[in-house]
Amino acid sequence: MTFLERLGVDKPIIQAPMAGVSTPSMAAEVSNAGALGSIAVGATDAAGAARMIAEMRALTGRAFNVNLFVHAAPRPDAAVEAAWLAALAPRFEAFGARPPETLRTIYQSFADDDAMLAALISDAPSVVSFHFGLPDAAKVRALKQAGCVLIATATSLDEALACRDAGMDAVVAQGWEAGGHRGIFDPDGDDSRLGTFALTRLLVREAGLPIIAAGGIMDGAGVRAALDLGAVAAQLGTAFIACPESIADAAYRAALMSEAAHHTTMTRAISGRPARGLRNRFTEWGRGREAAAPAYPIAYDAGKALNAAAKTTGETGYGAQWAGQGAPLARALPAGELVAALMAELAAGA
Repeated sequence: MTFLERLGVDKPIIQAPMAGVSTPSMAAEVSNAGALGSIAVGATDAAGAARMIAEMRALTGRAFNVNLFVHAAPRPDAAVEAAWLAALAPRFEAFGARPPETLRTIYQSFADDDAMLAALISDAPSVVSFHFGLPDAAKVRALKQAGCVLIATATSLDEALACRDAGMDAVVAQGWEAGGHRGIFDPDGDDSRLGTFALTRLLVREAGLPIIAAGGIMDGAGVRAALDLGAVAAQLGTAFIACPESIADAAYRAALMSEAAHHTTMTRAISGRPARGLRNRFTEWGRGREAAAPAYPIAYDAGKALNAAAKTTGETGYGAQWAGQGAPLARALPAGELVAALMAELAAGA
């Protein structure tokens, strides 16, 4: 039995989980089309995750993926956070607002969230995936006992081998081209910045697990290239942002379809972790300042507040408009139709 057959998935396409973009309706459409839809629950709590999973089950009887953040809990640093807010203060003032008095840890890591674990064991989604790191052995064991297939993101061979040793069933090989947050386990460590196809081929040969290629893949030709390198599937995120089922706002969609799509950049200024997005006013402001950003997700509290202040004046250039290097190839199709188009392109290039 192949890995995809084990999941009950007909097509070698996985819709990437994107907090702030993915919705149960999008994921369900992808799953109903025979691919693997994904929802991201790292930005919500156990009750929110349970609601999203319930909505998924009402919309599809097919397999779907539930994604979690497994980052190290941040260490608050009042001096660093105060300095960051002071640096941002002129930006807030330009929009007639004041920065927050203090910053919060707005997302709890799955590593520390027993309530989320209990919710997942109760709901037992077909697939559970992890970003930024790996849960401990007890959580892995509990999820496997519940019948979940486990997938984790890796940006290097060392991370992929850690995934294998931790009991993962497959690995997402996230290349440097990928949009959104880089899945590197230690954002302050050495990053070799391997591209999607170099990383995919390396992991196919050395990791000993099914590999899912991710980063810059936008059409059937890209999917075919990933499969030819030995990947079992391709994961696409940016390709789904313009789908009507996504919750990307109008400004994000417009930016994705503009010249900005040709100029993505990696930044820590918005959230405190490296993430690739469309170059905008926030990413430009952050140039040369990123080293001073508070830890993830504390910095994100400031970033979200600044974006909210800017939007009250009609300024949309301070949002987290995540996108990968393949952004110029985006197309606005319903999610199910996009899966069909990808498969037609894949077949045409076979």
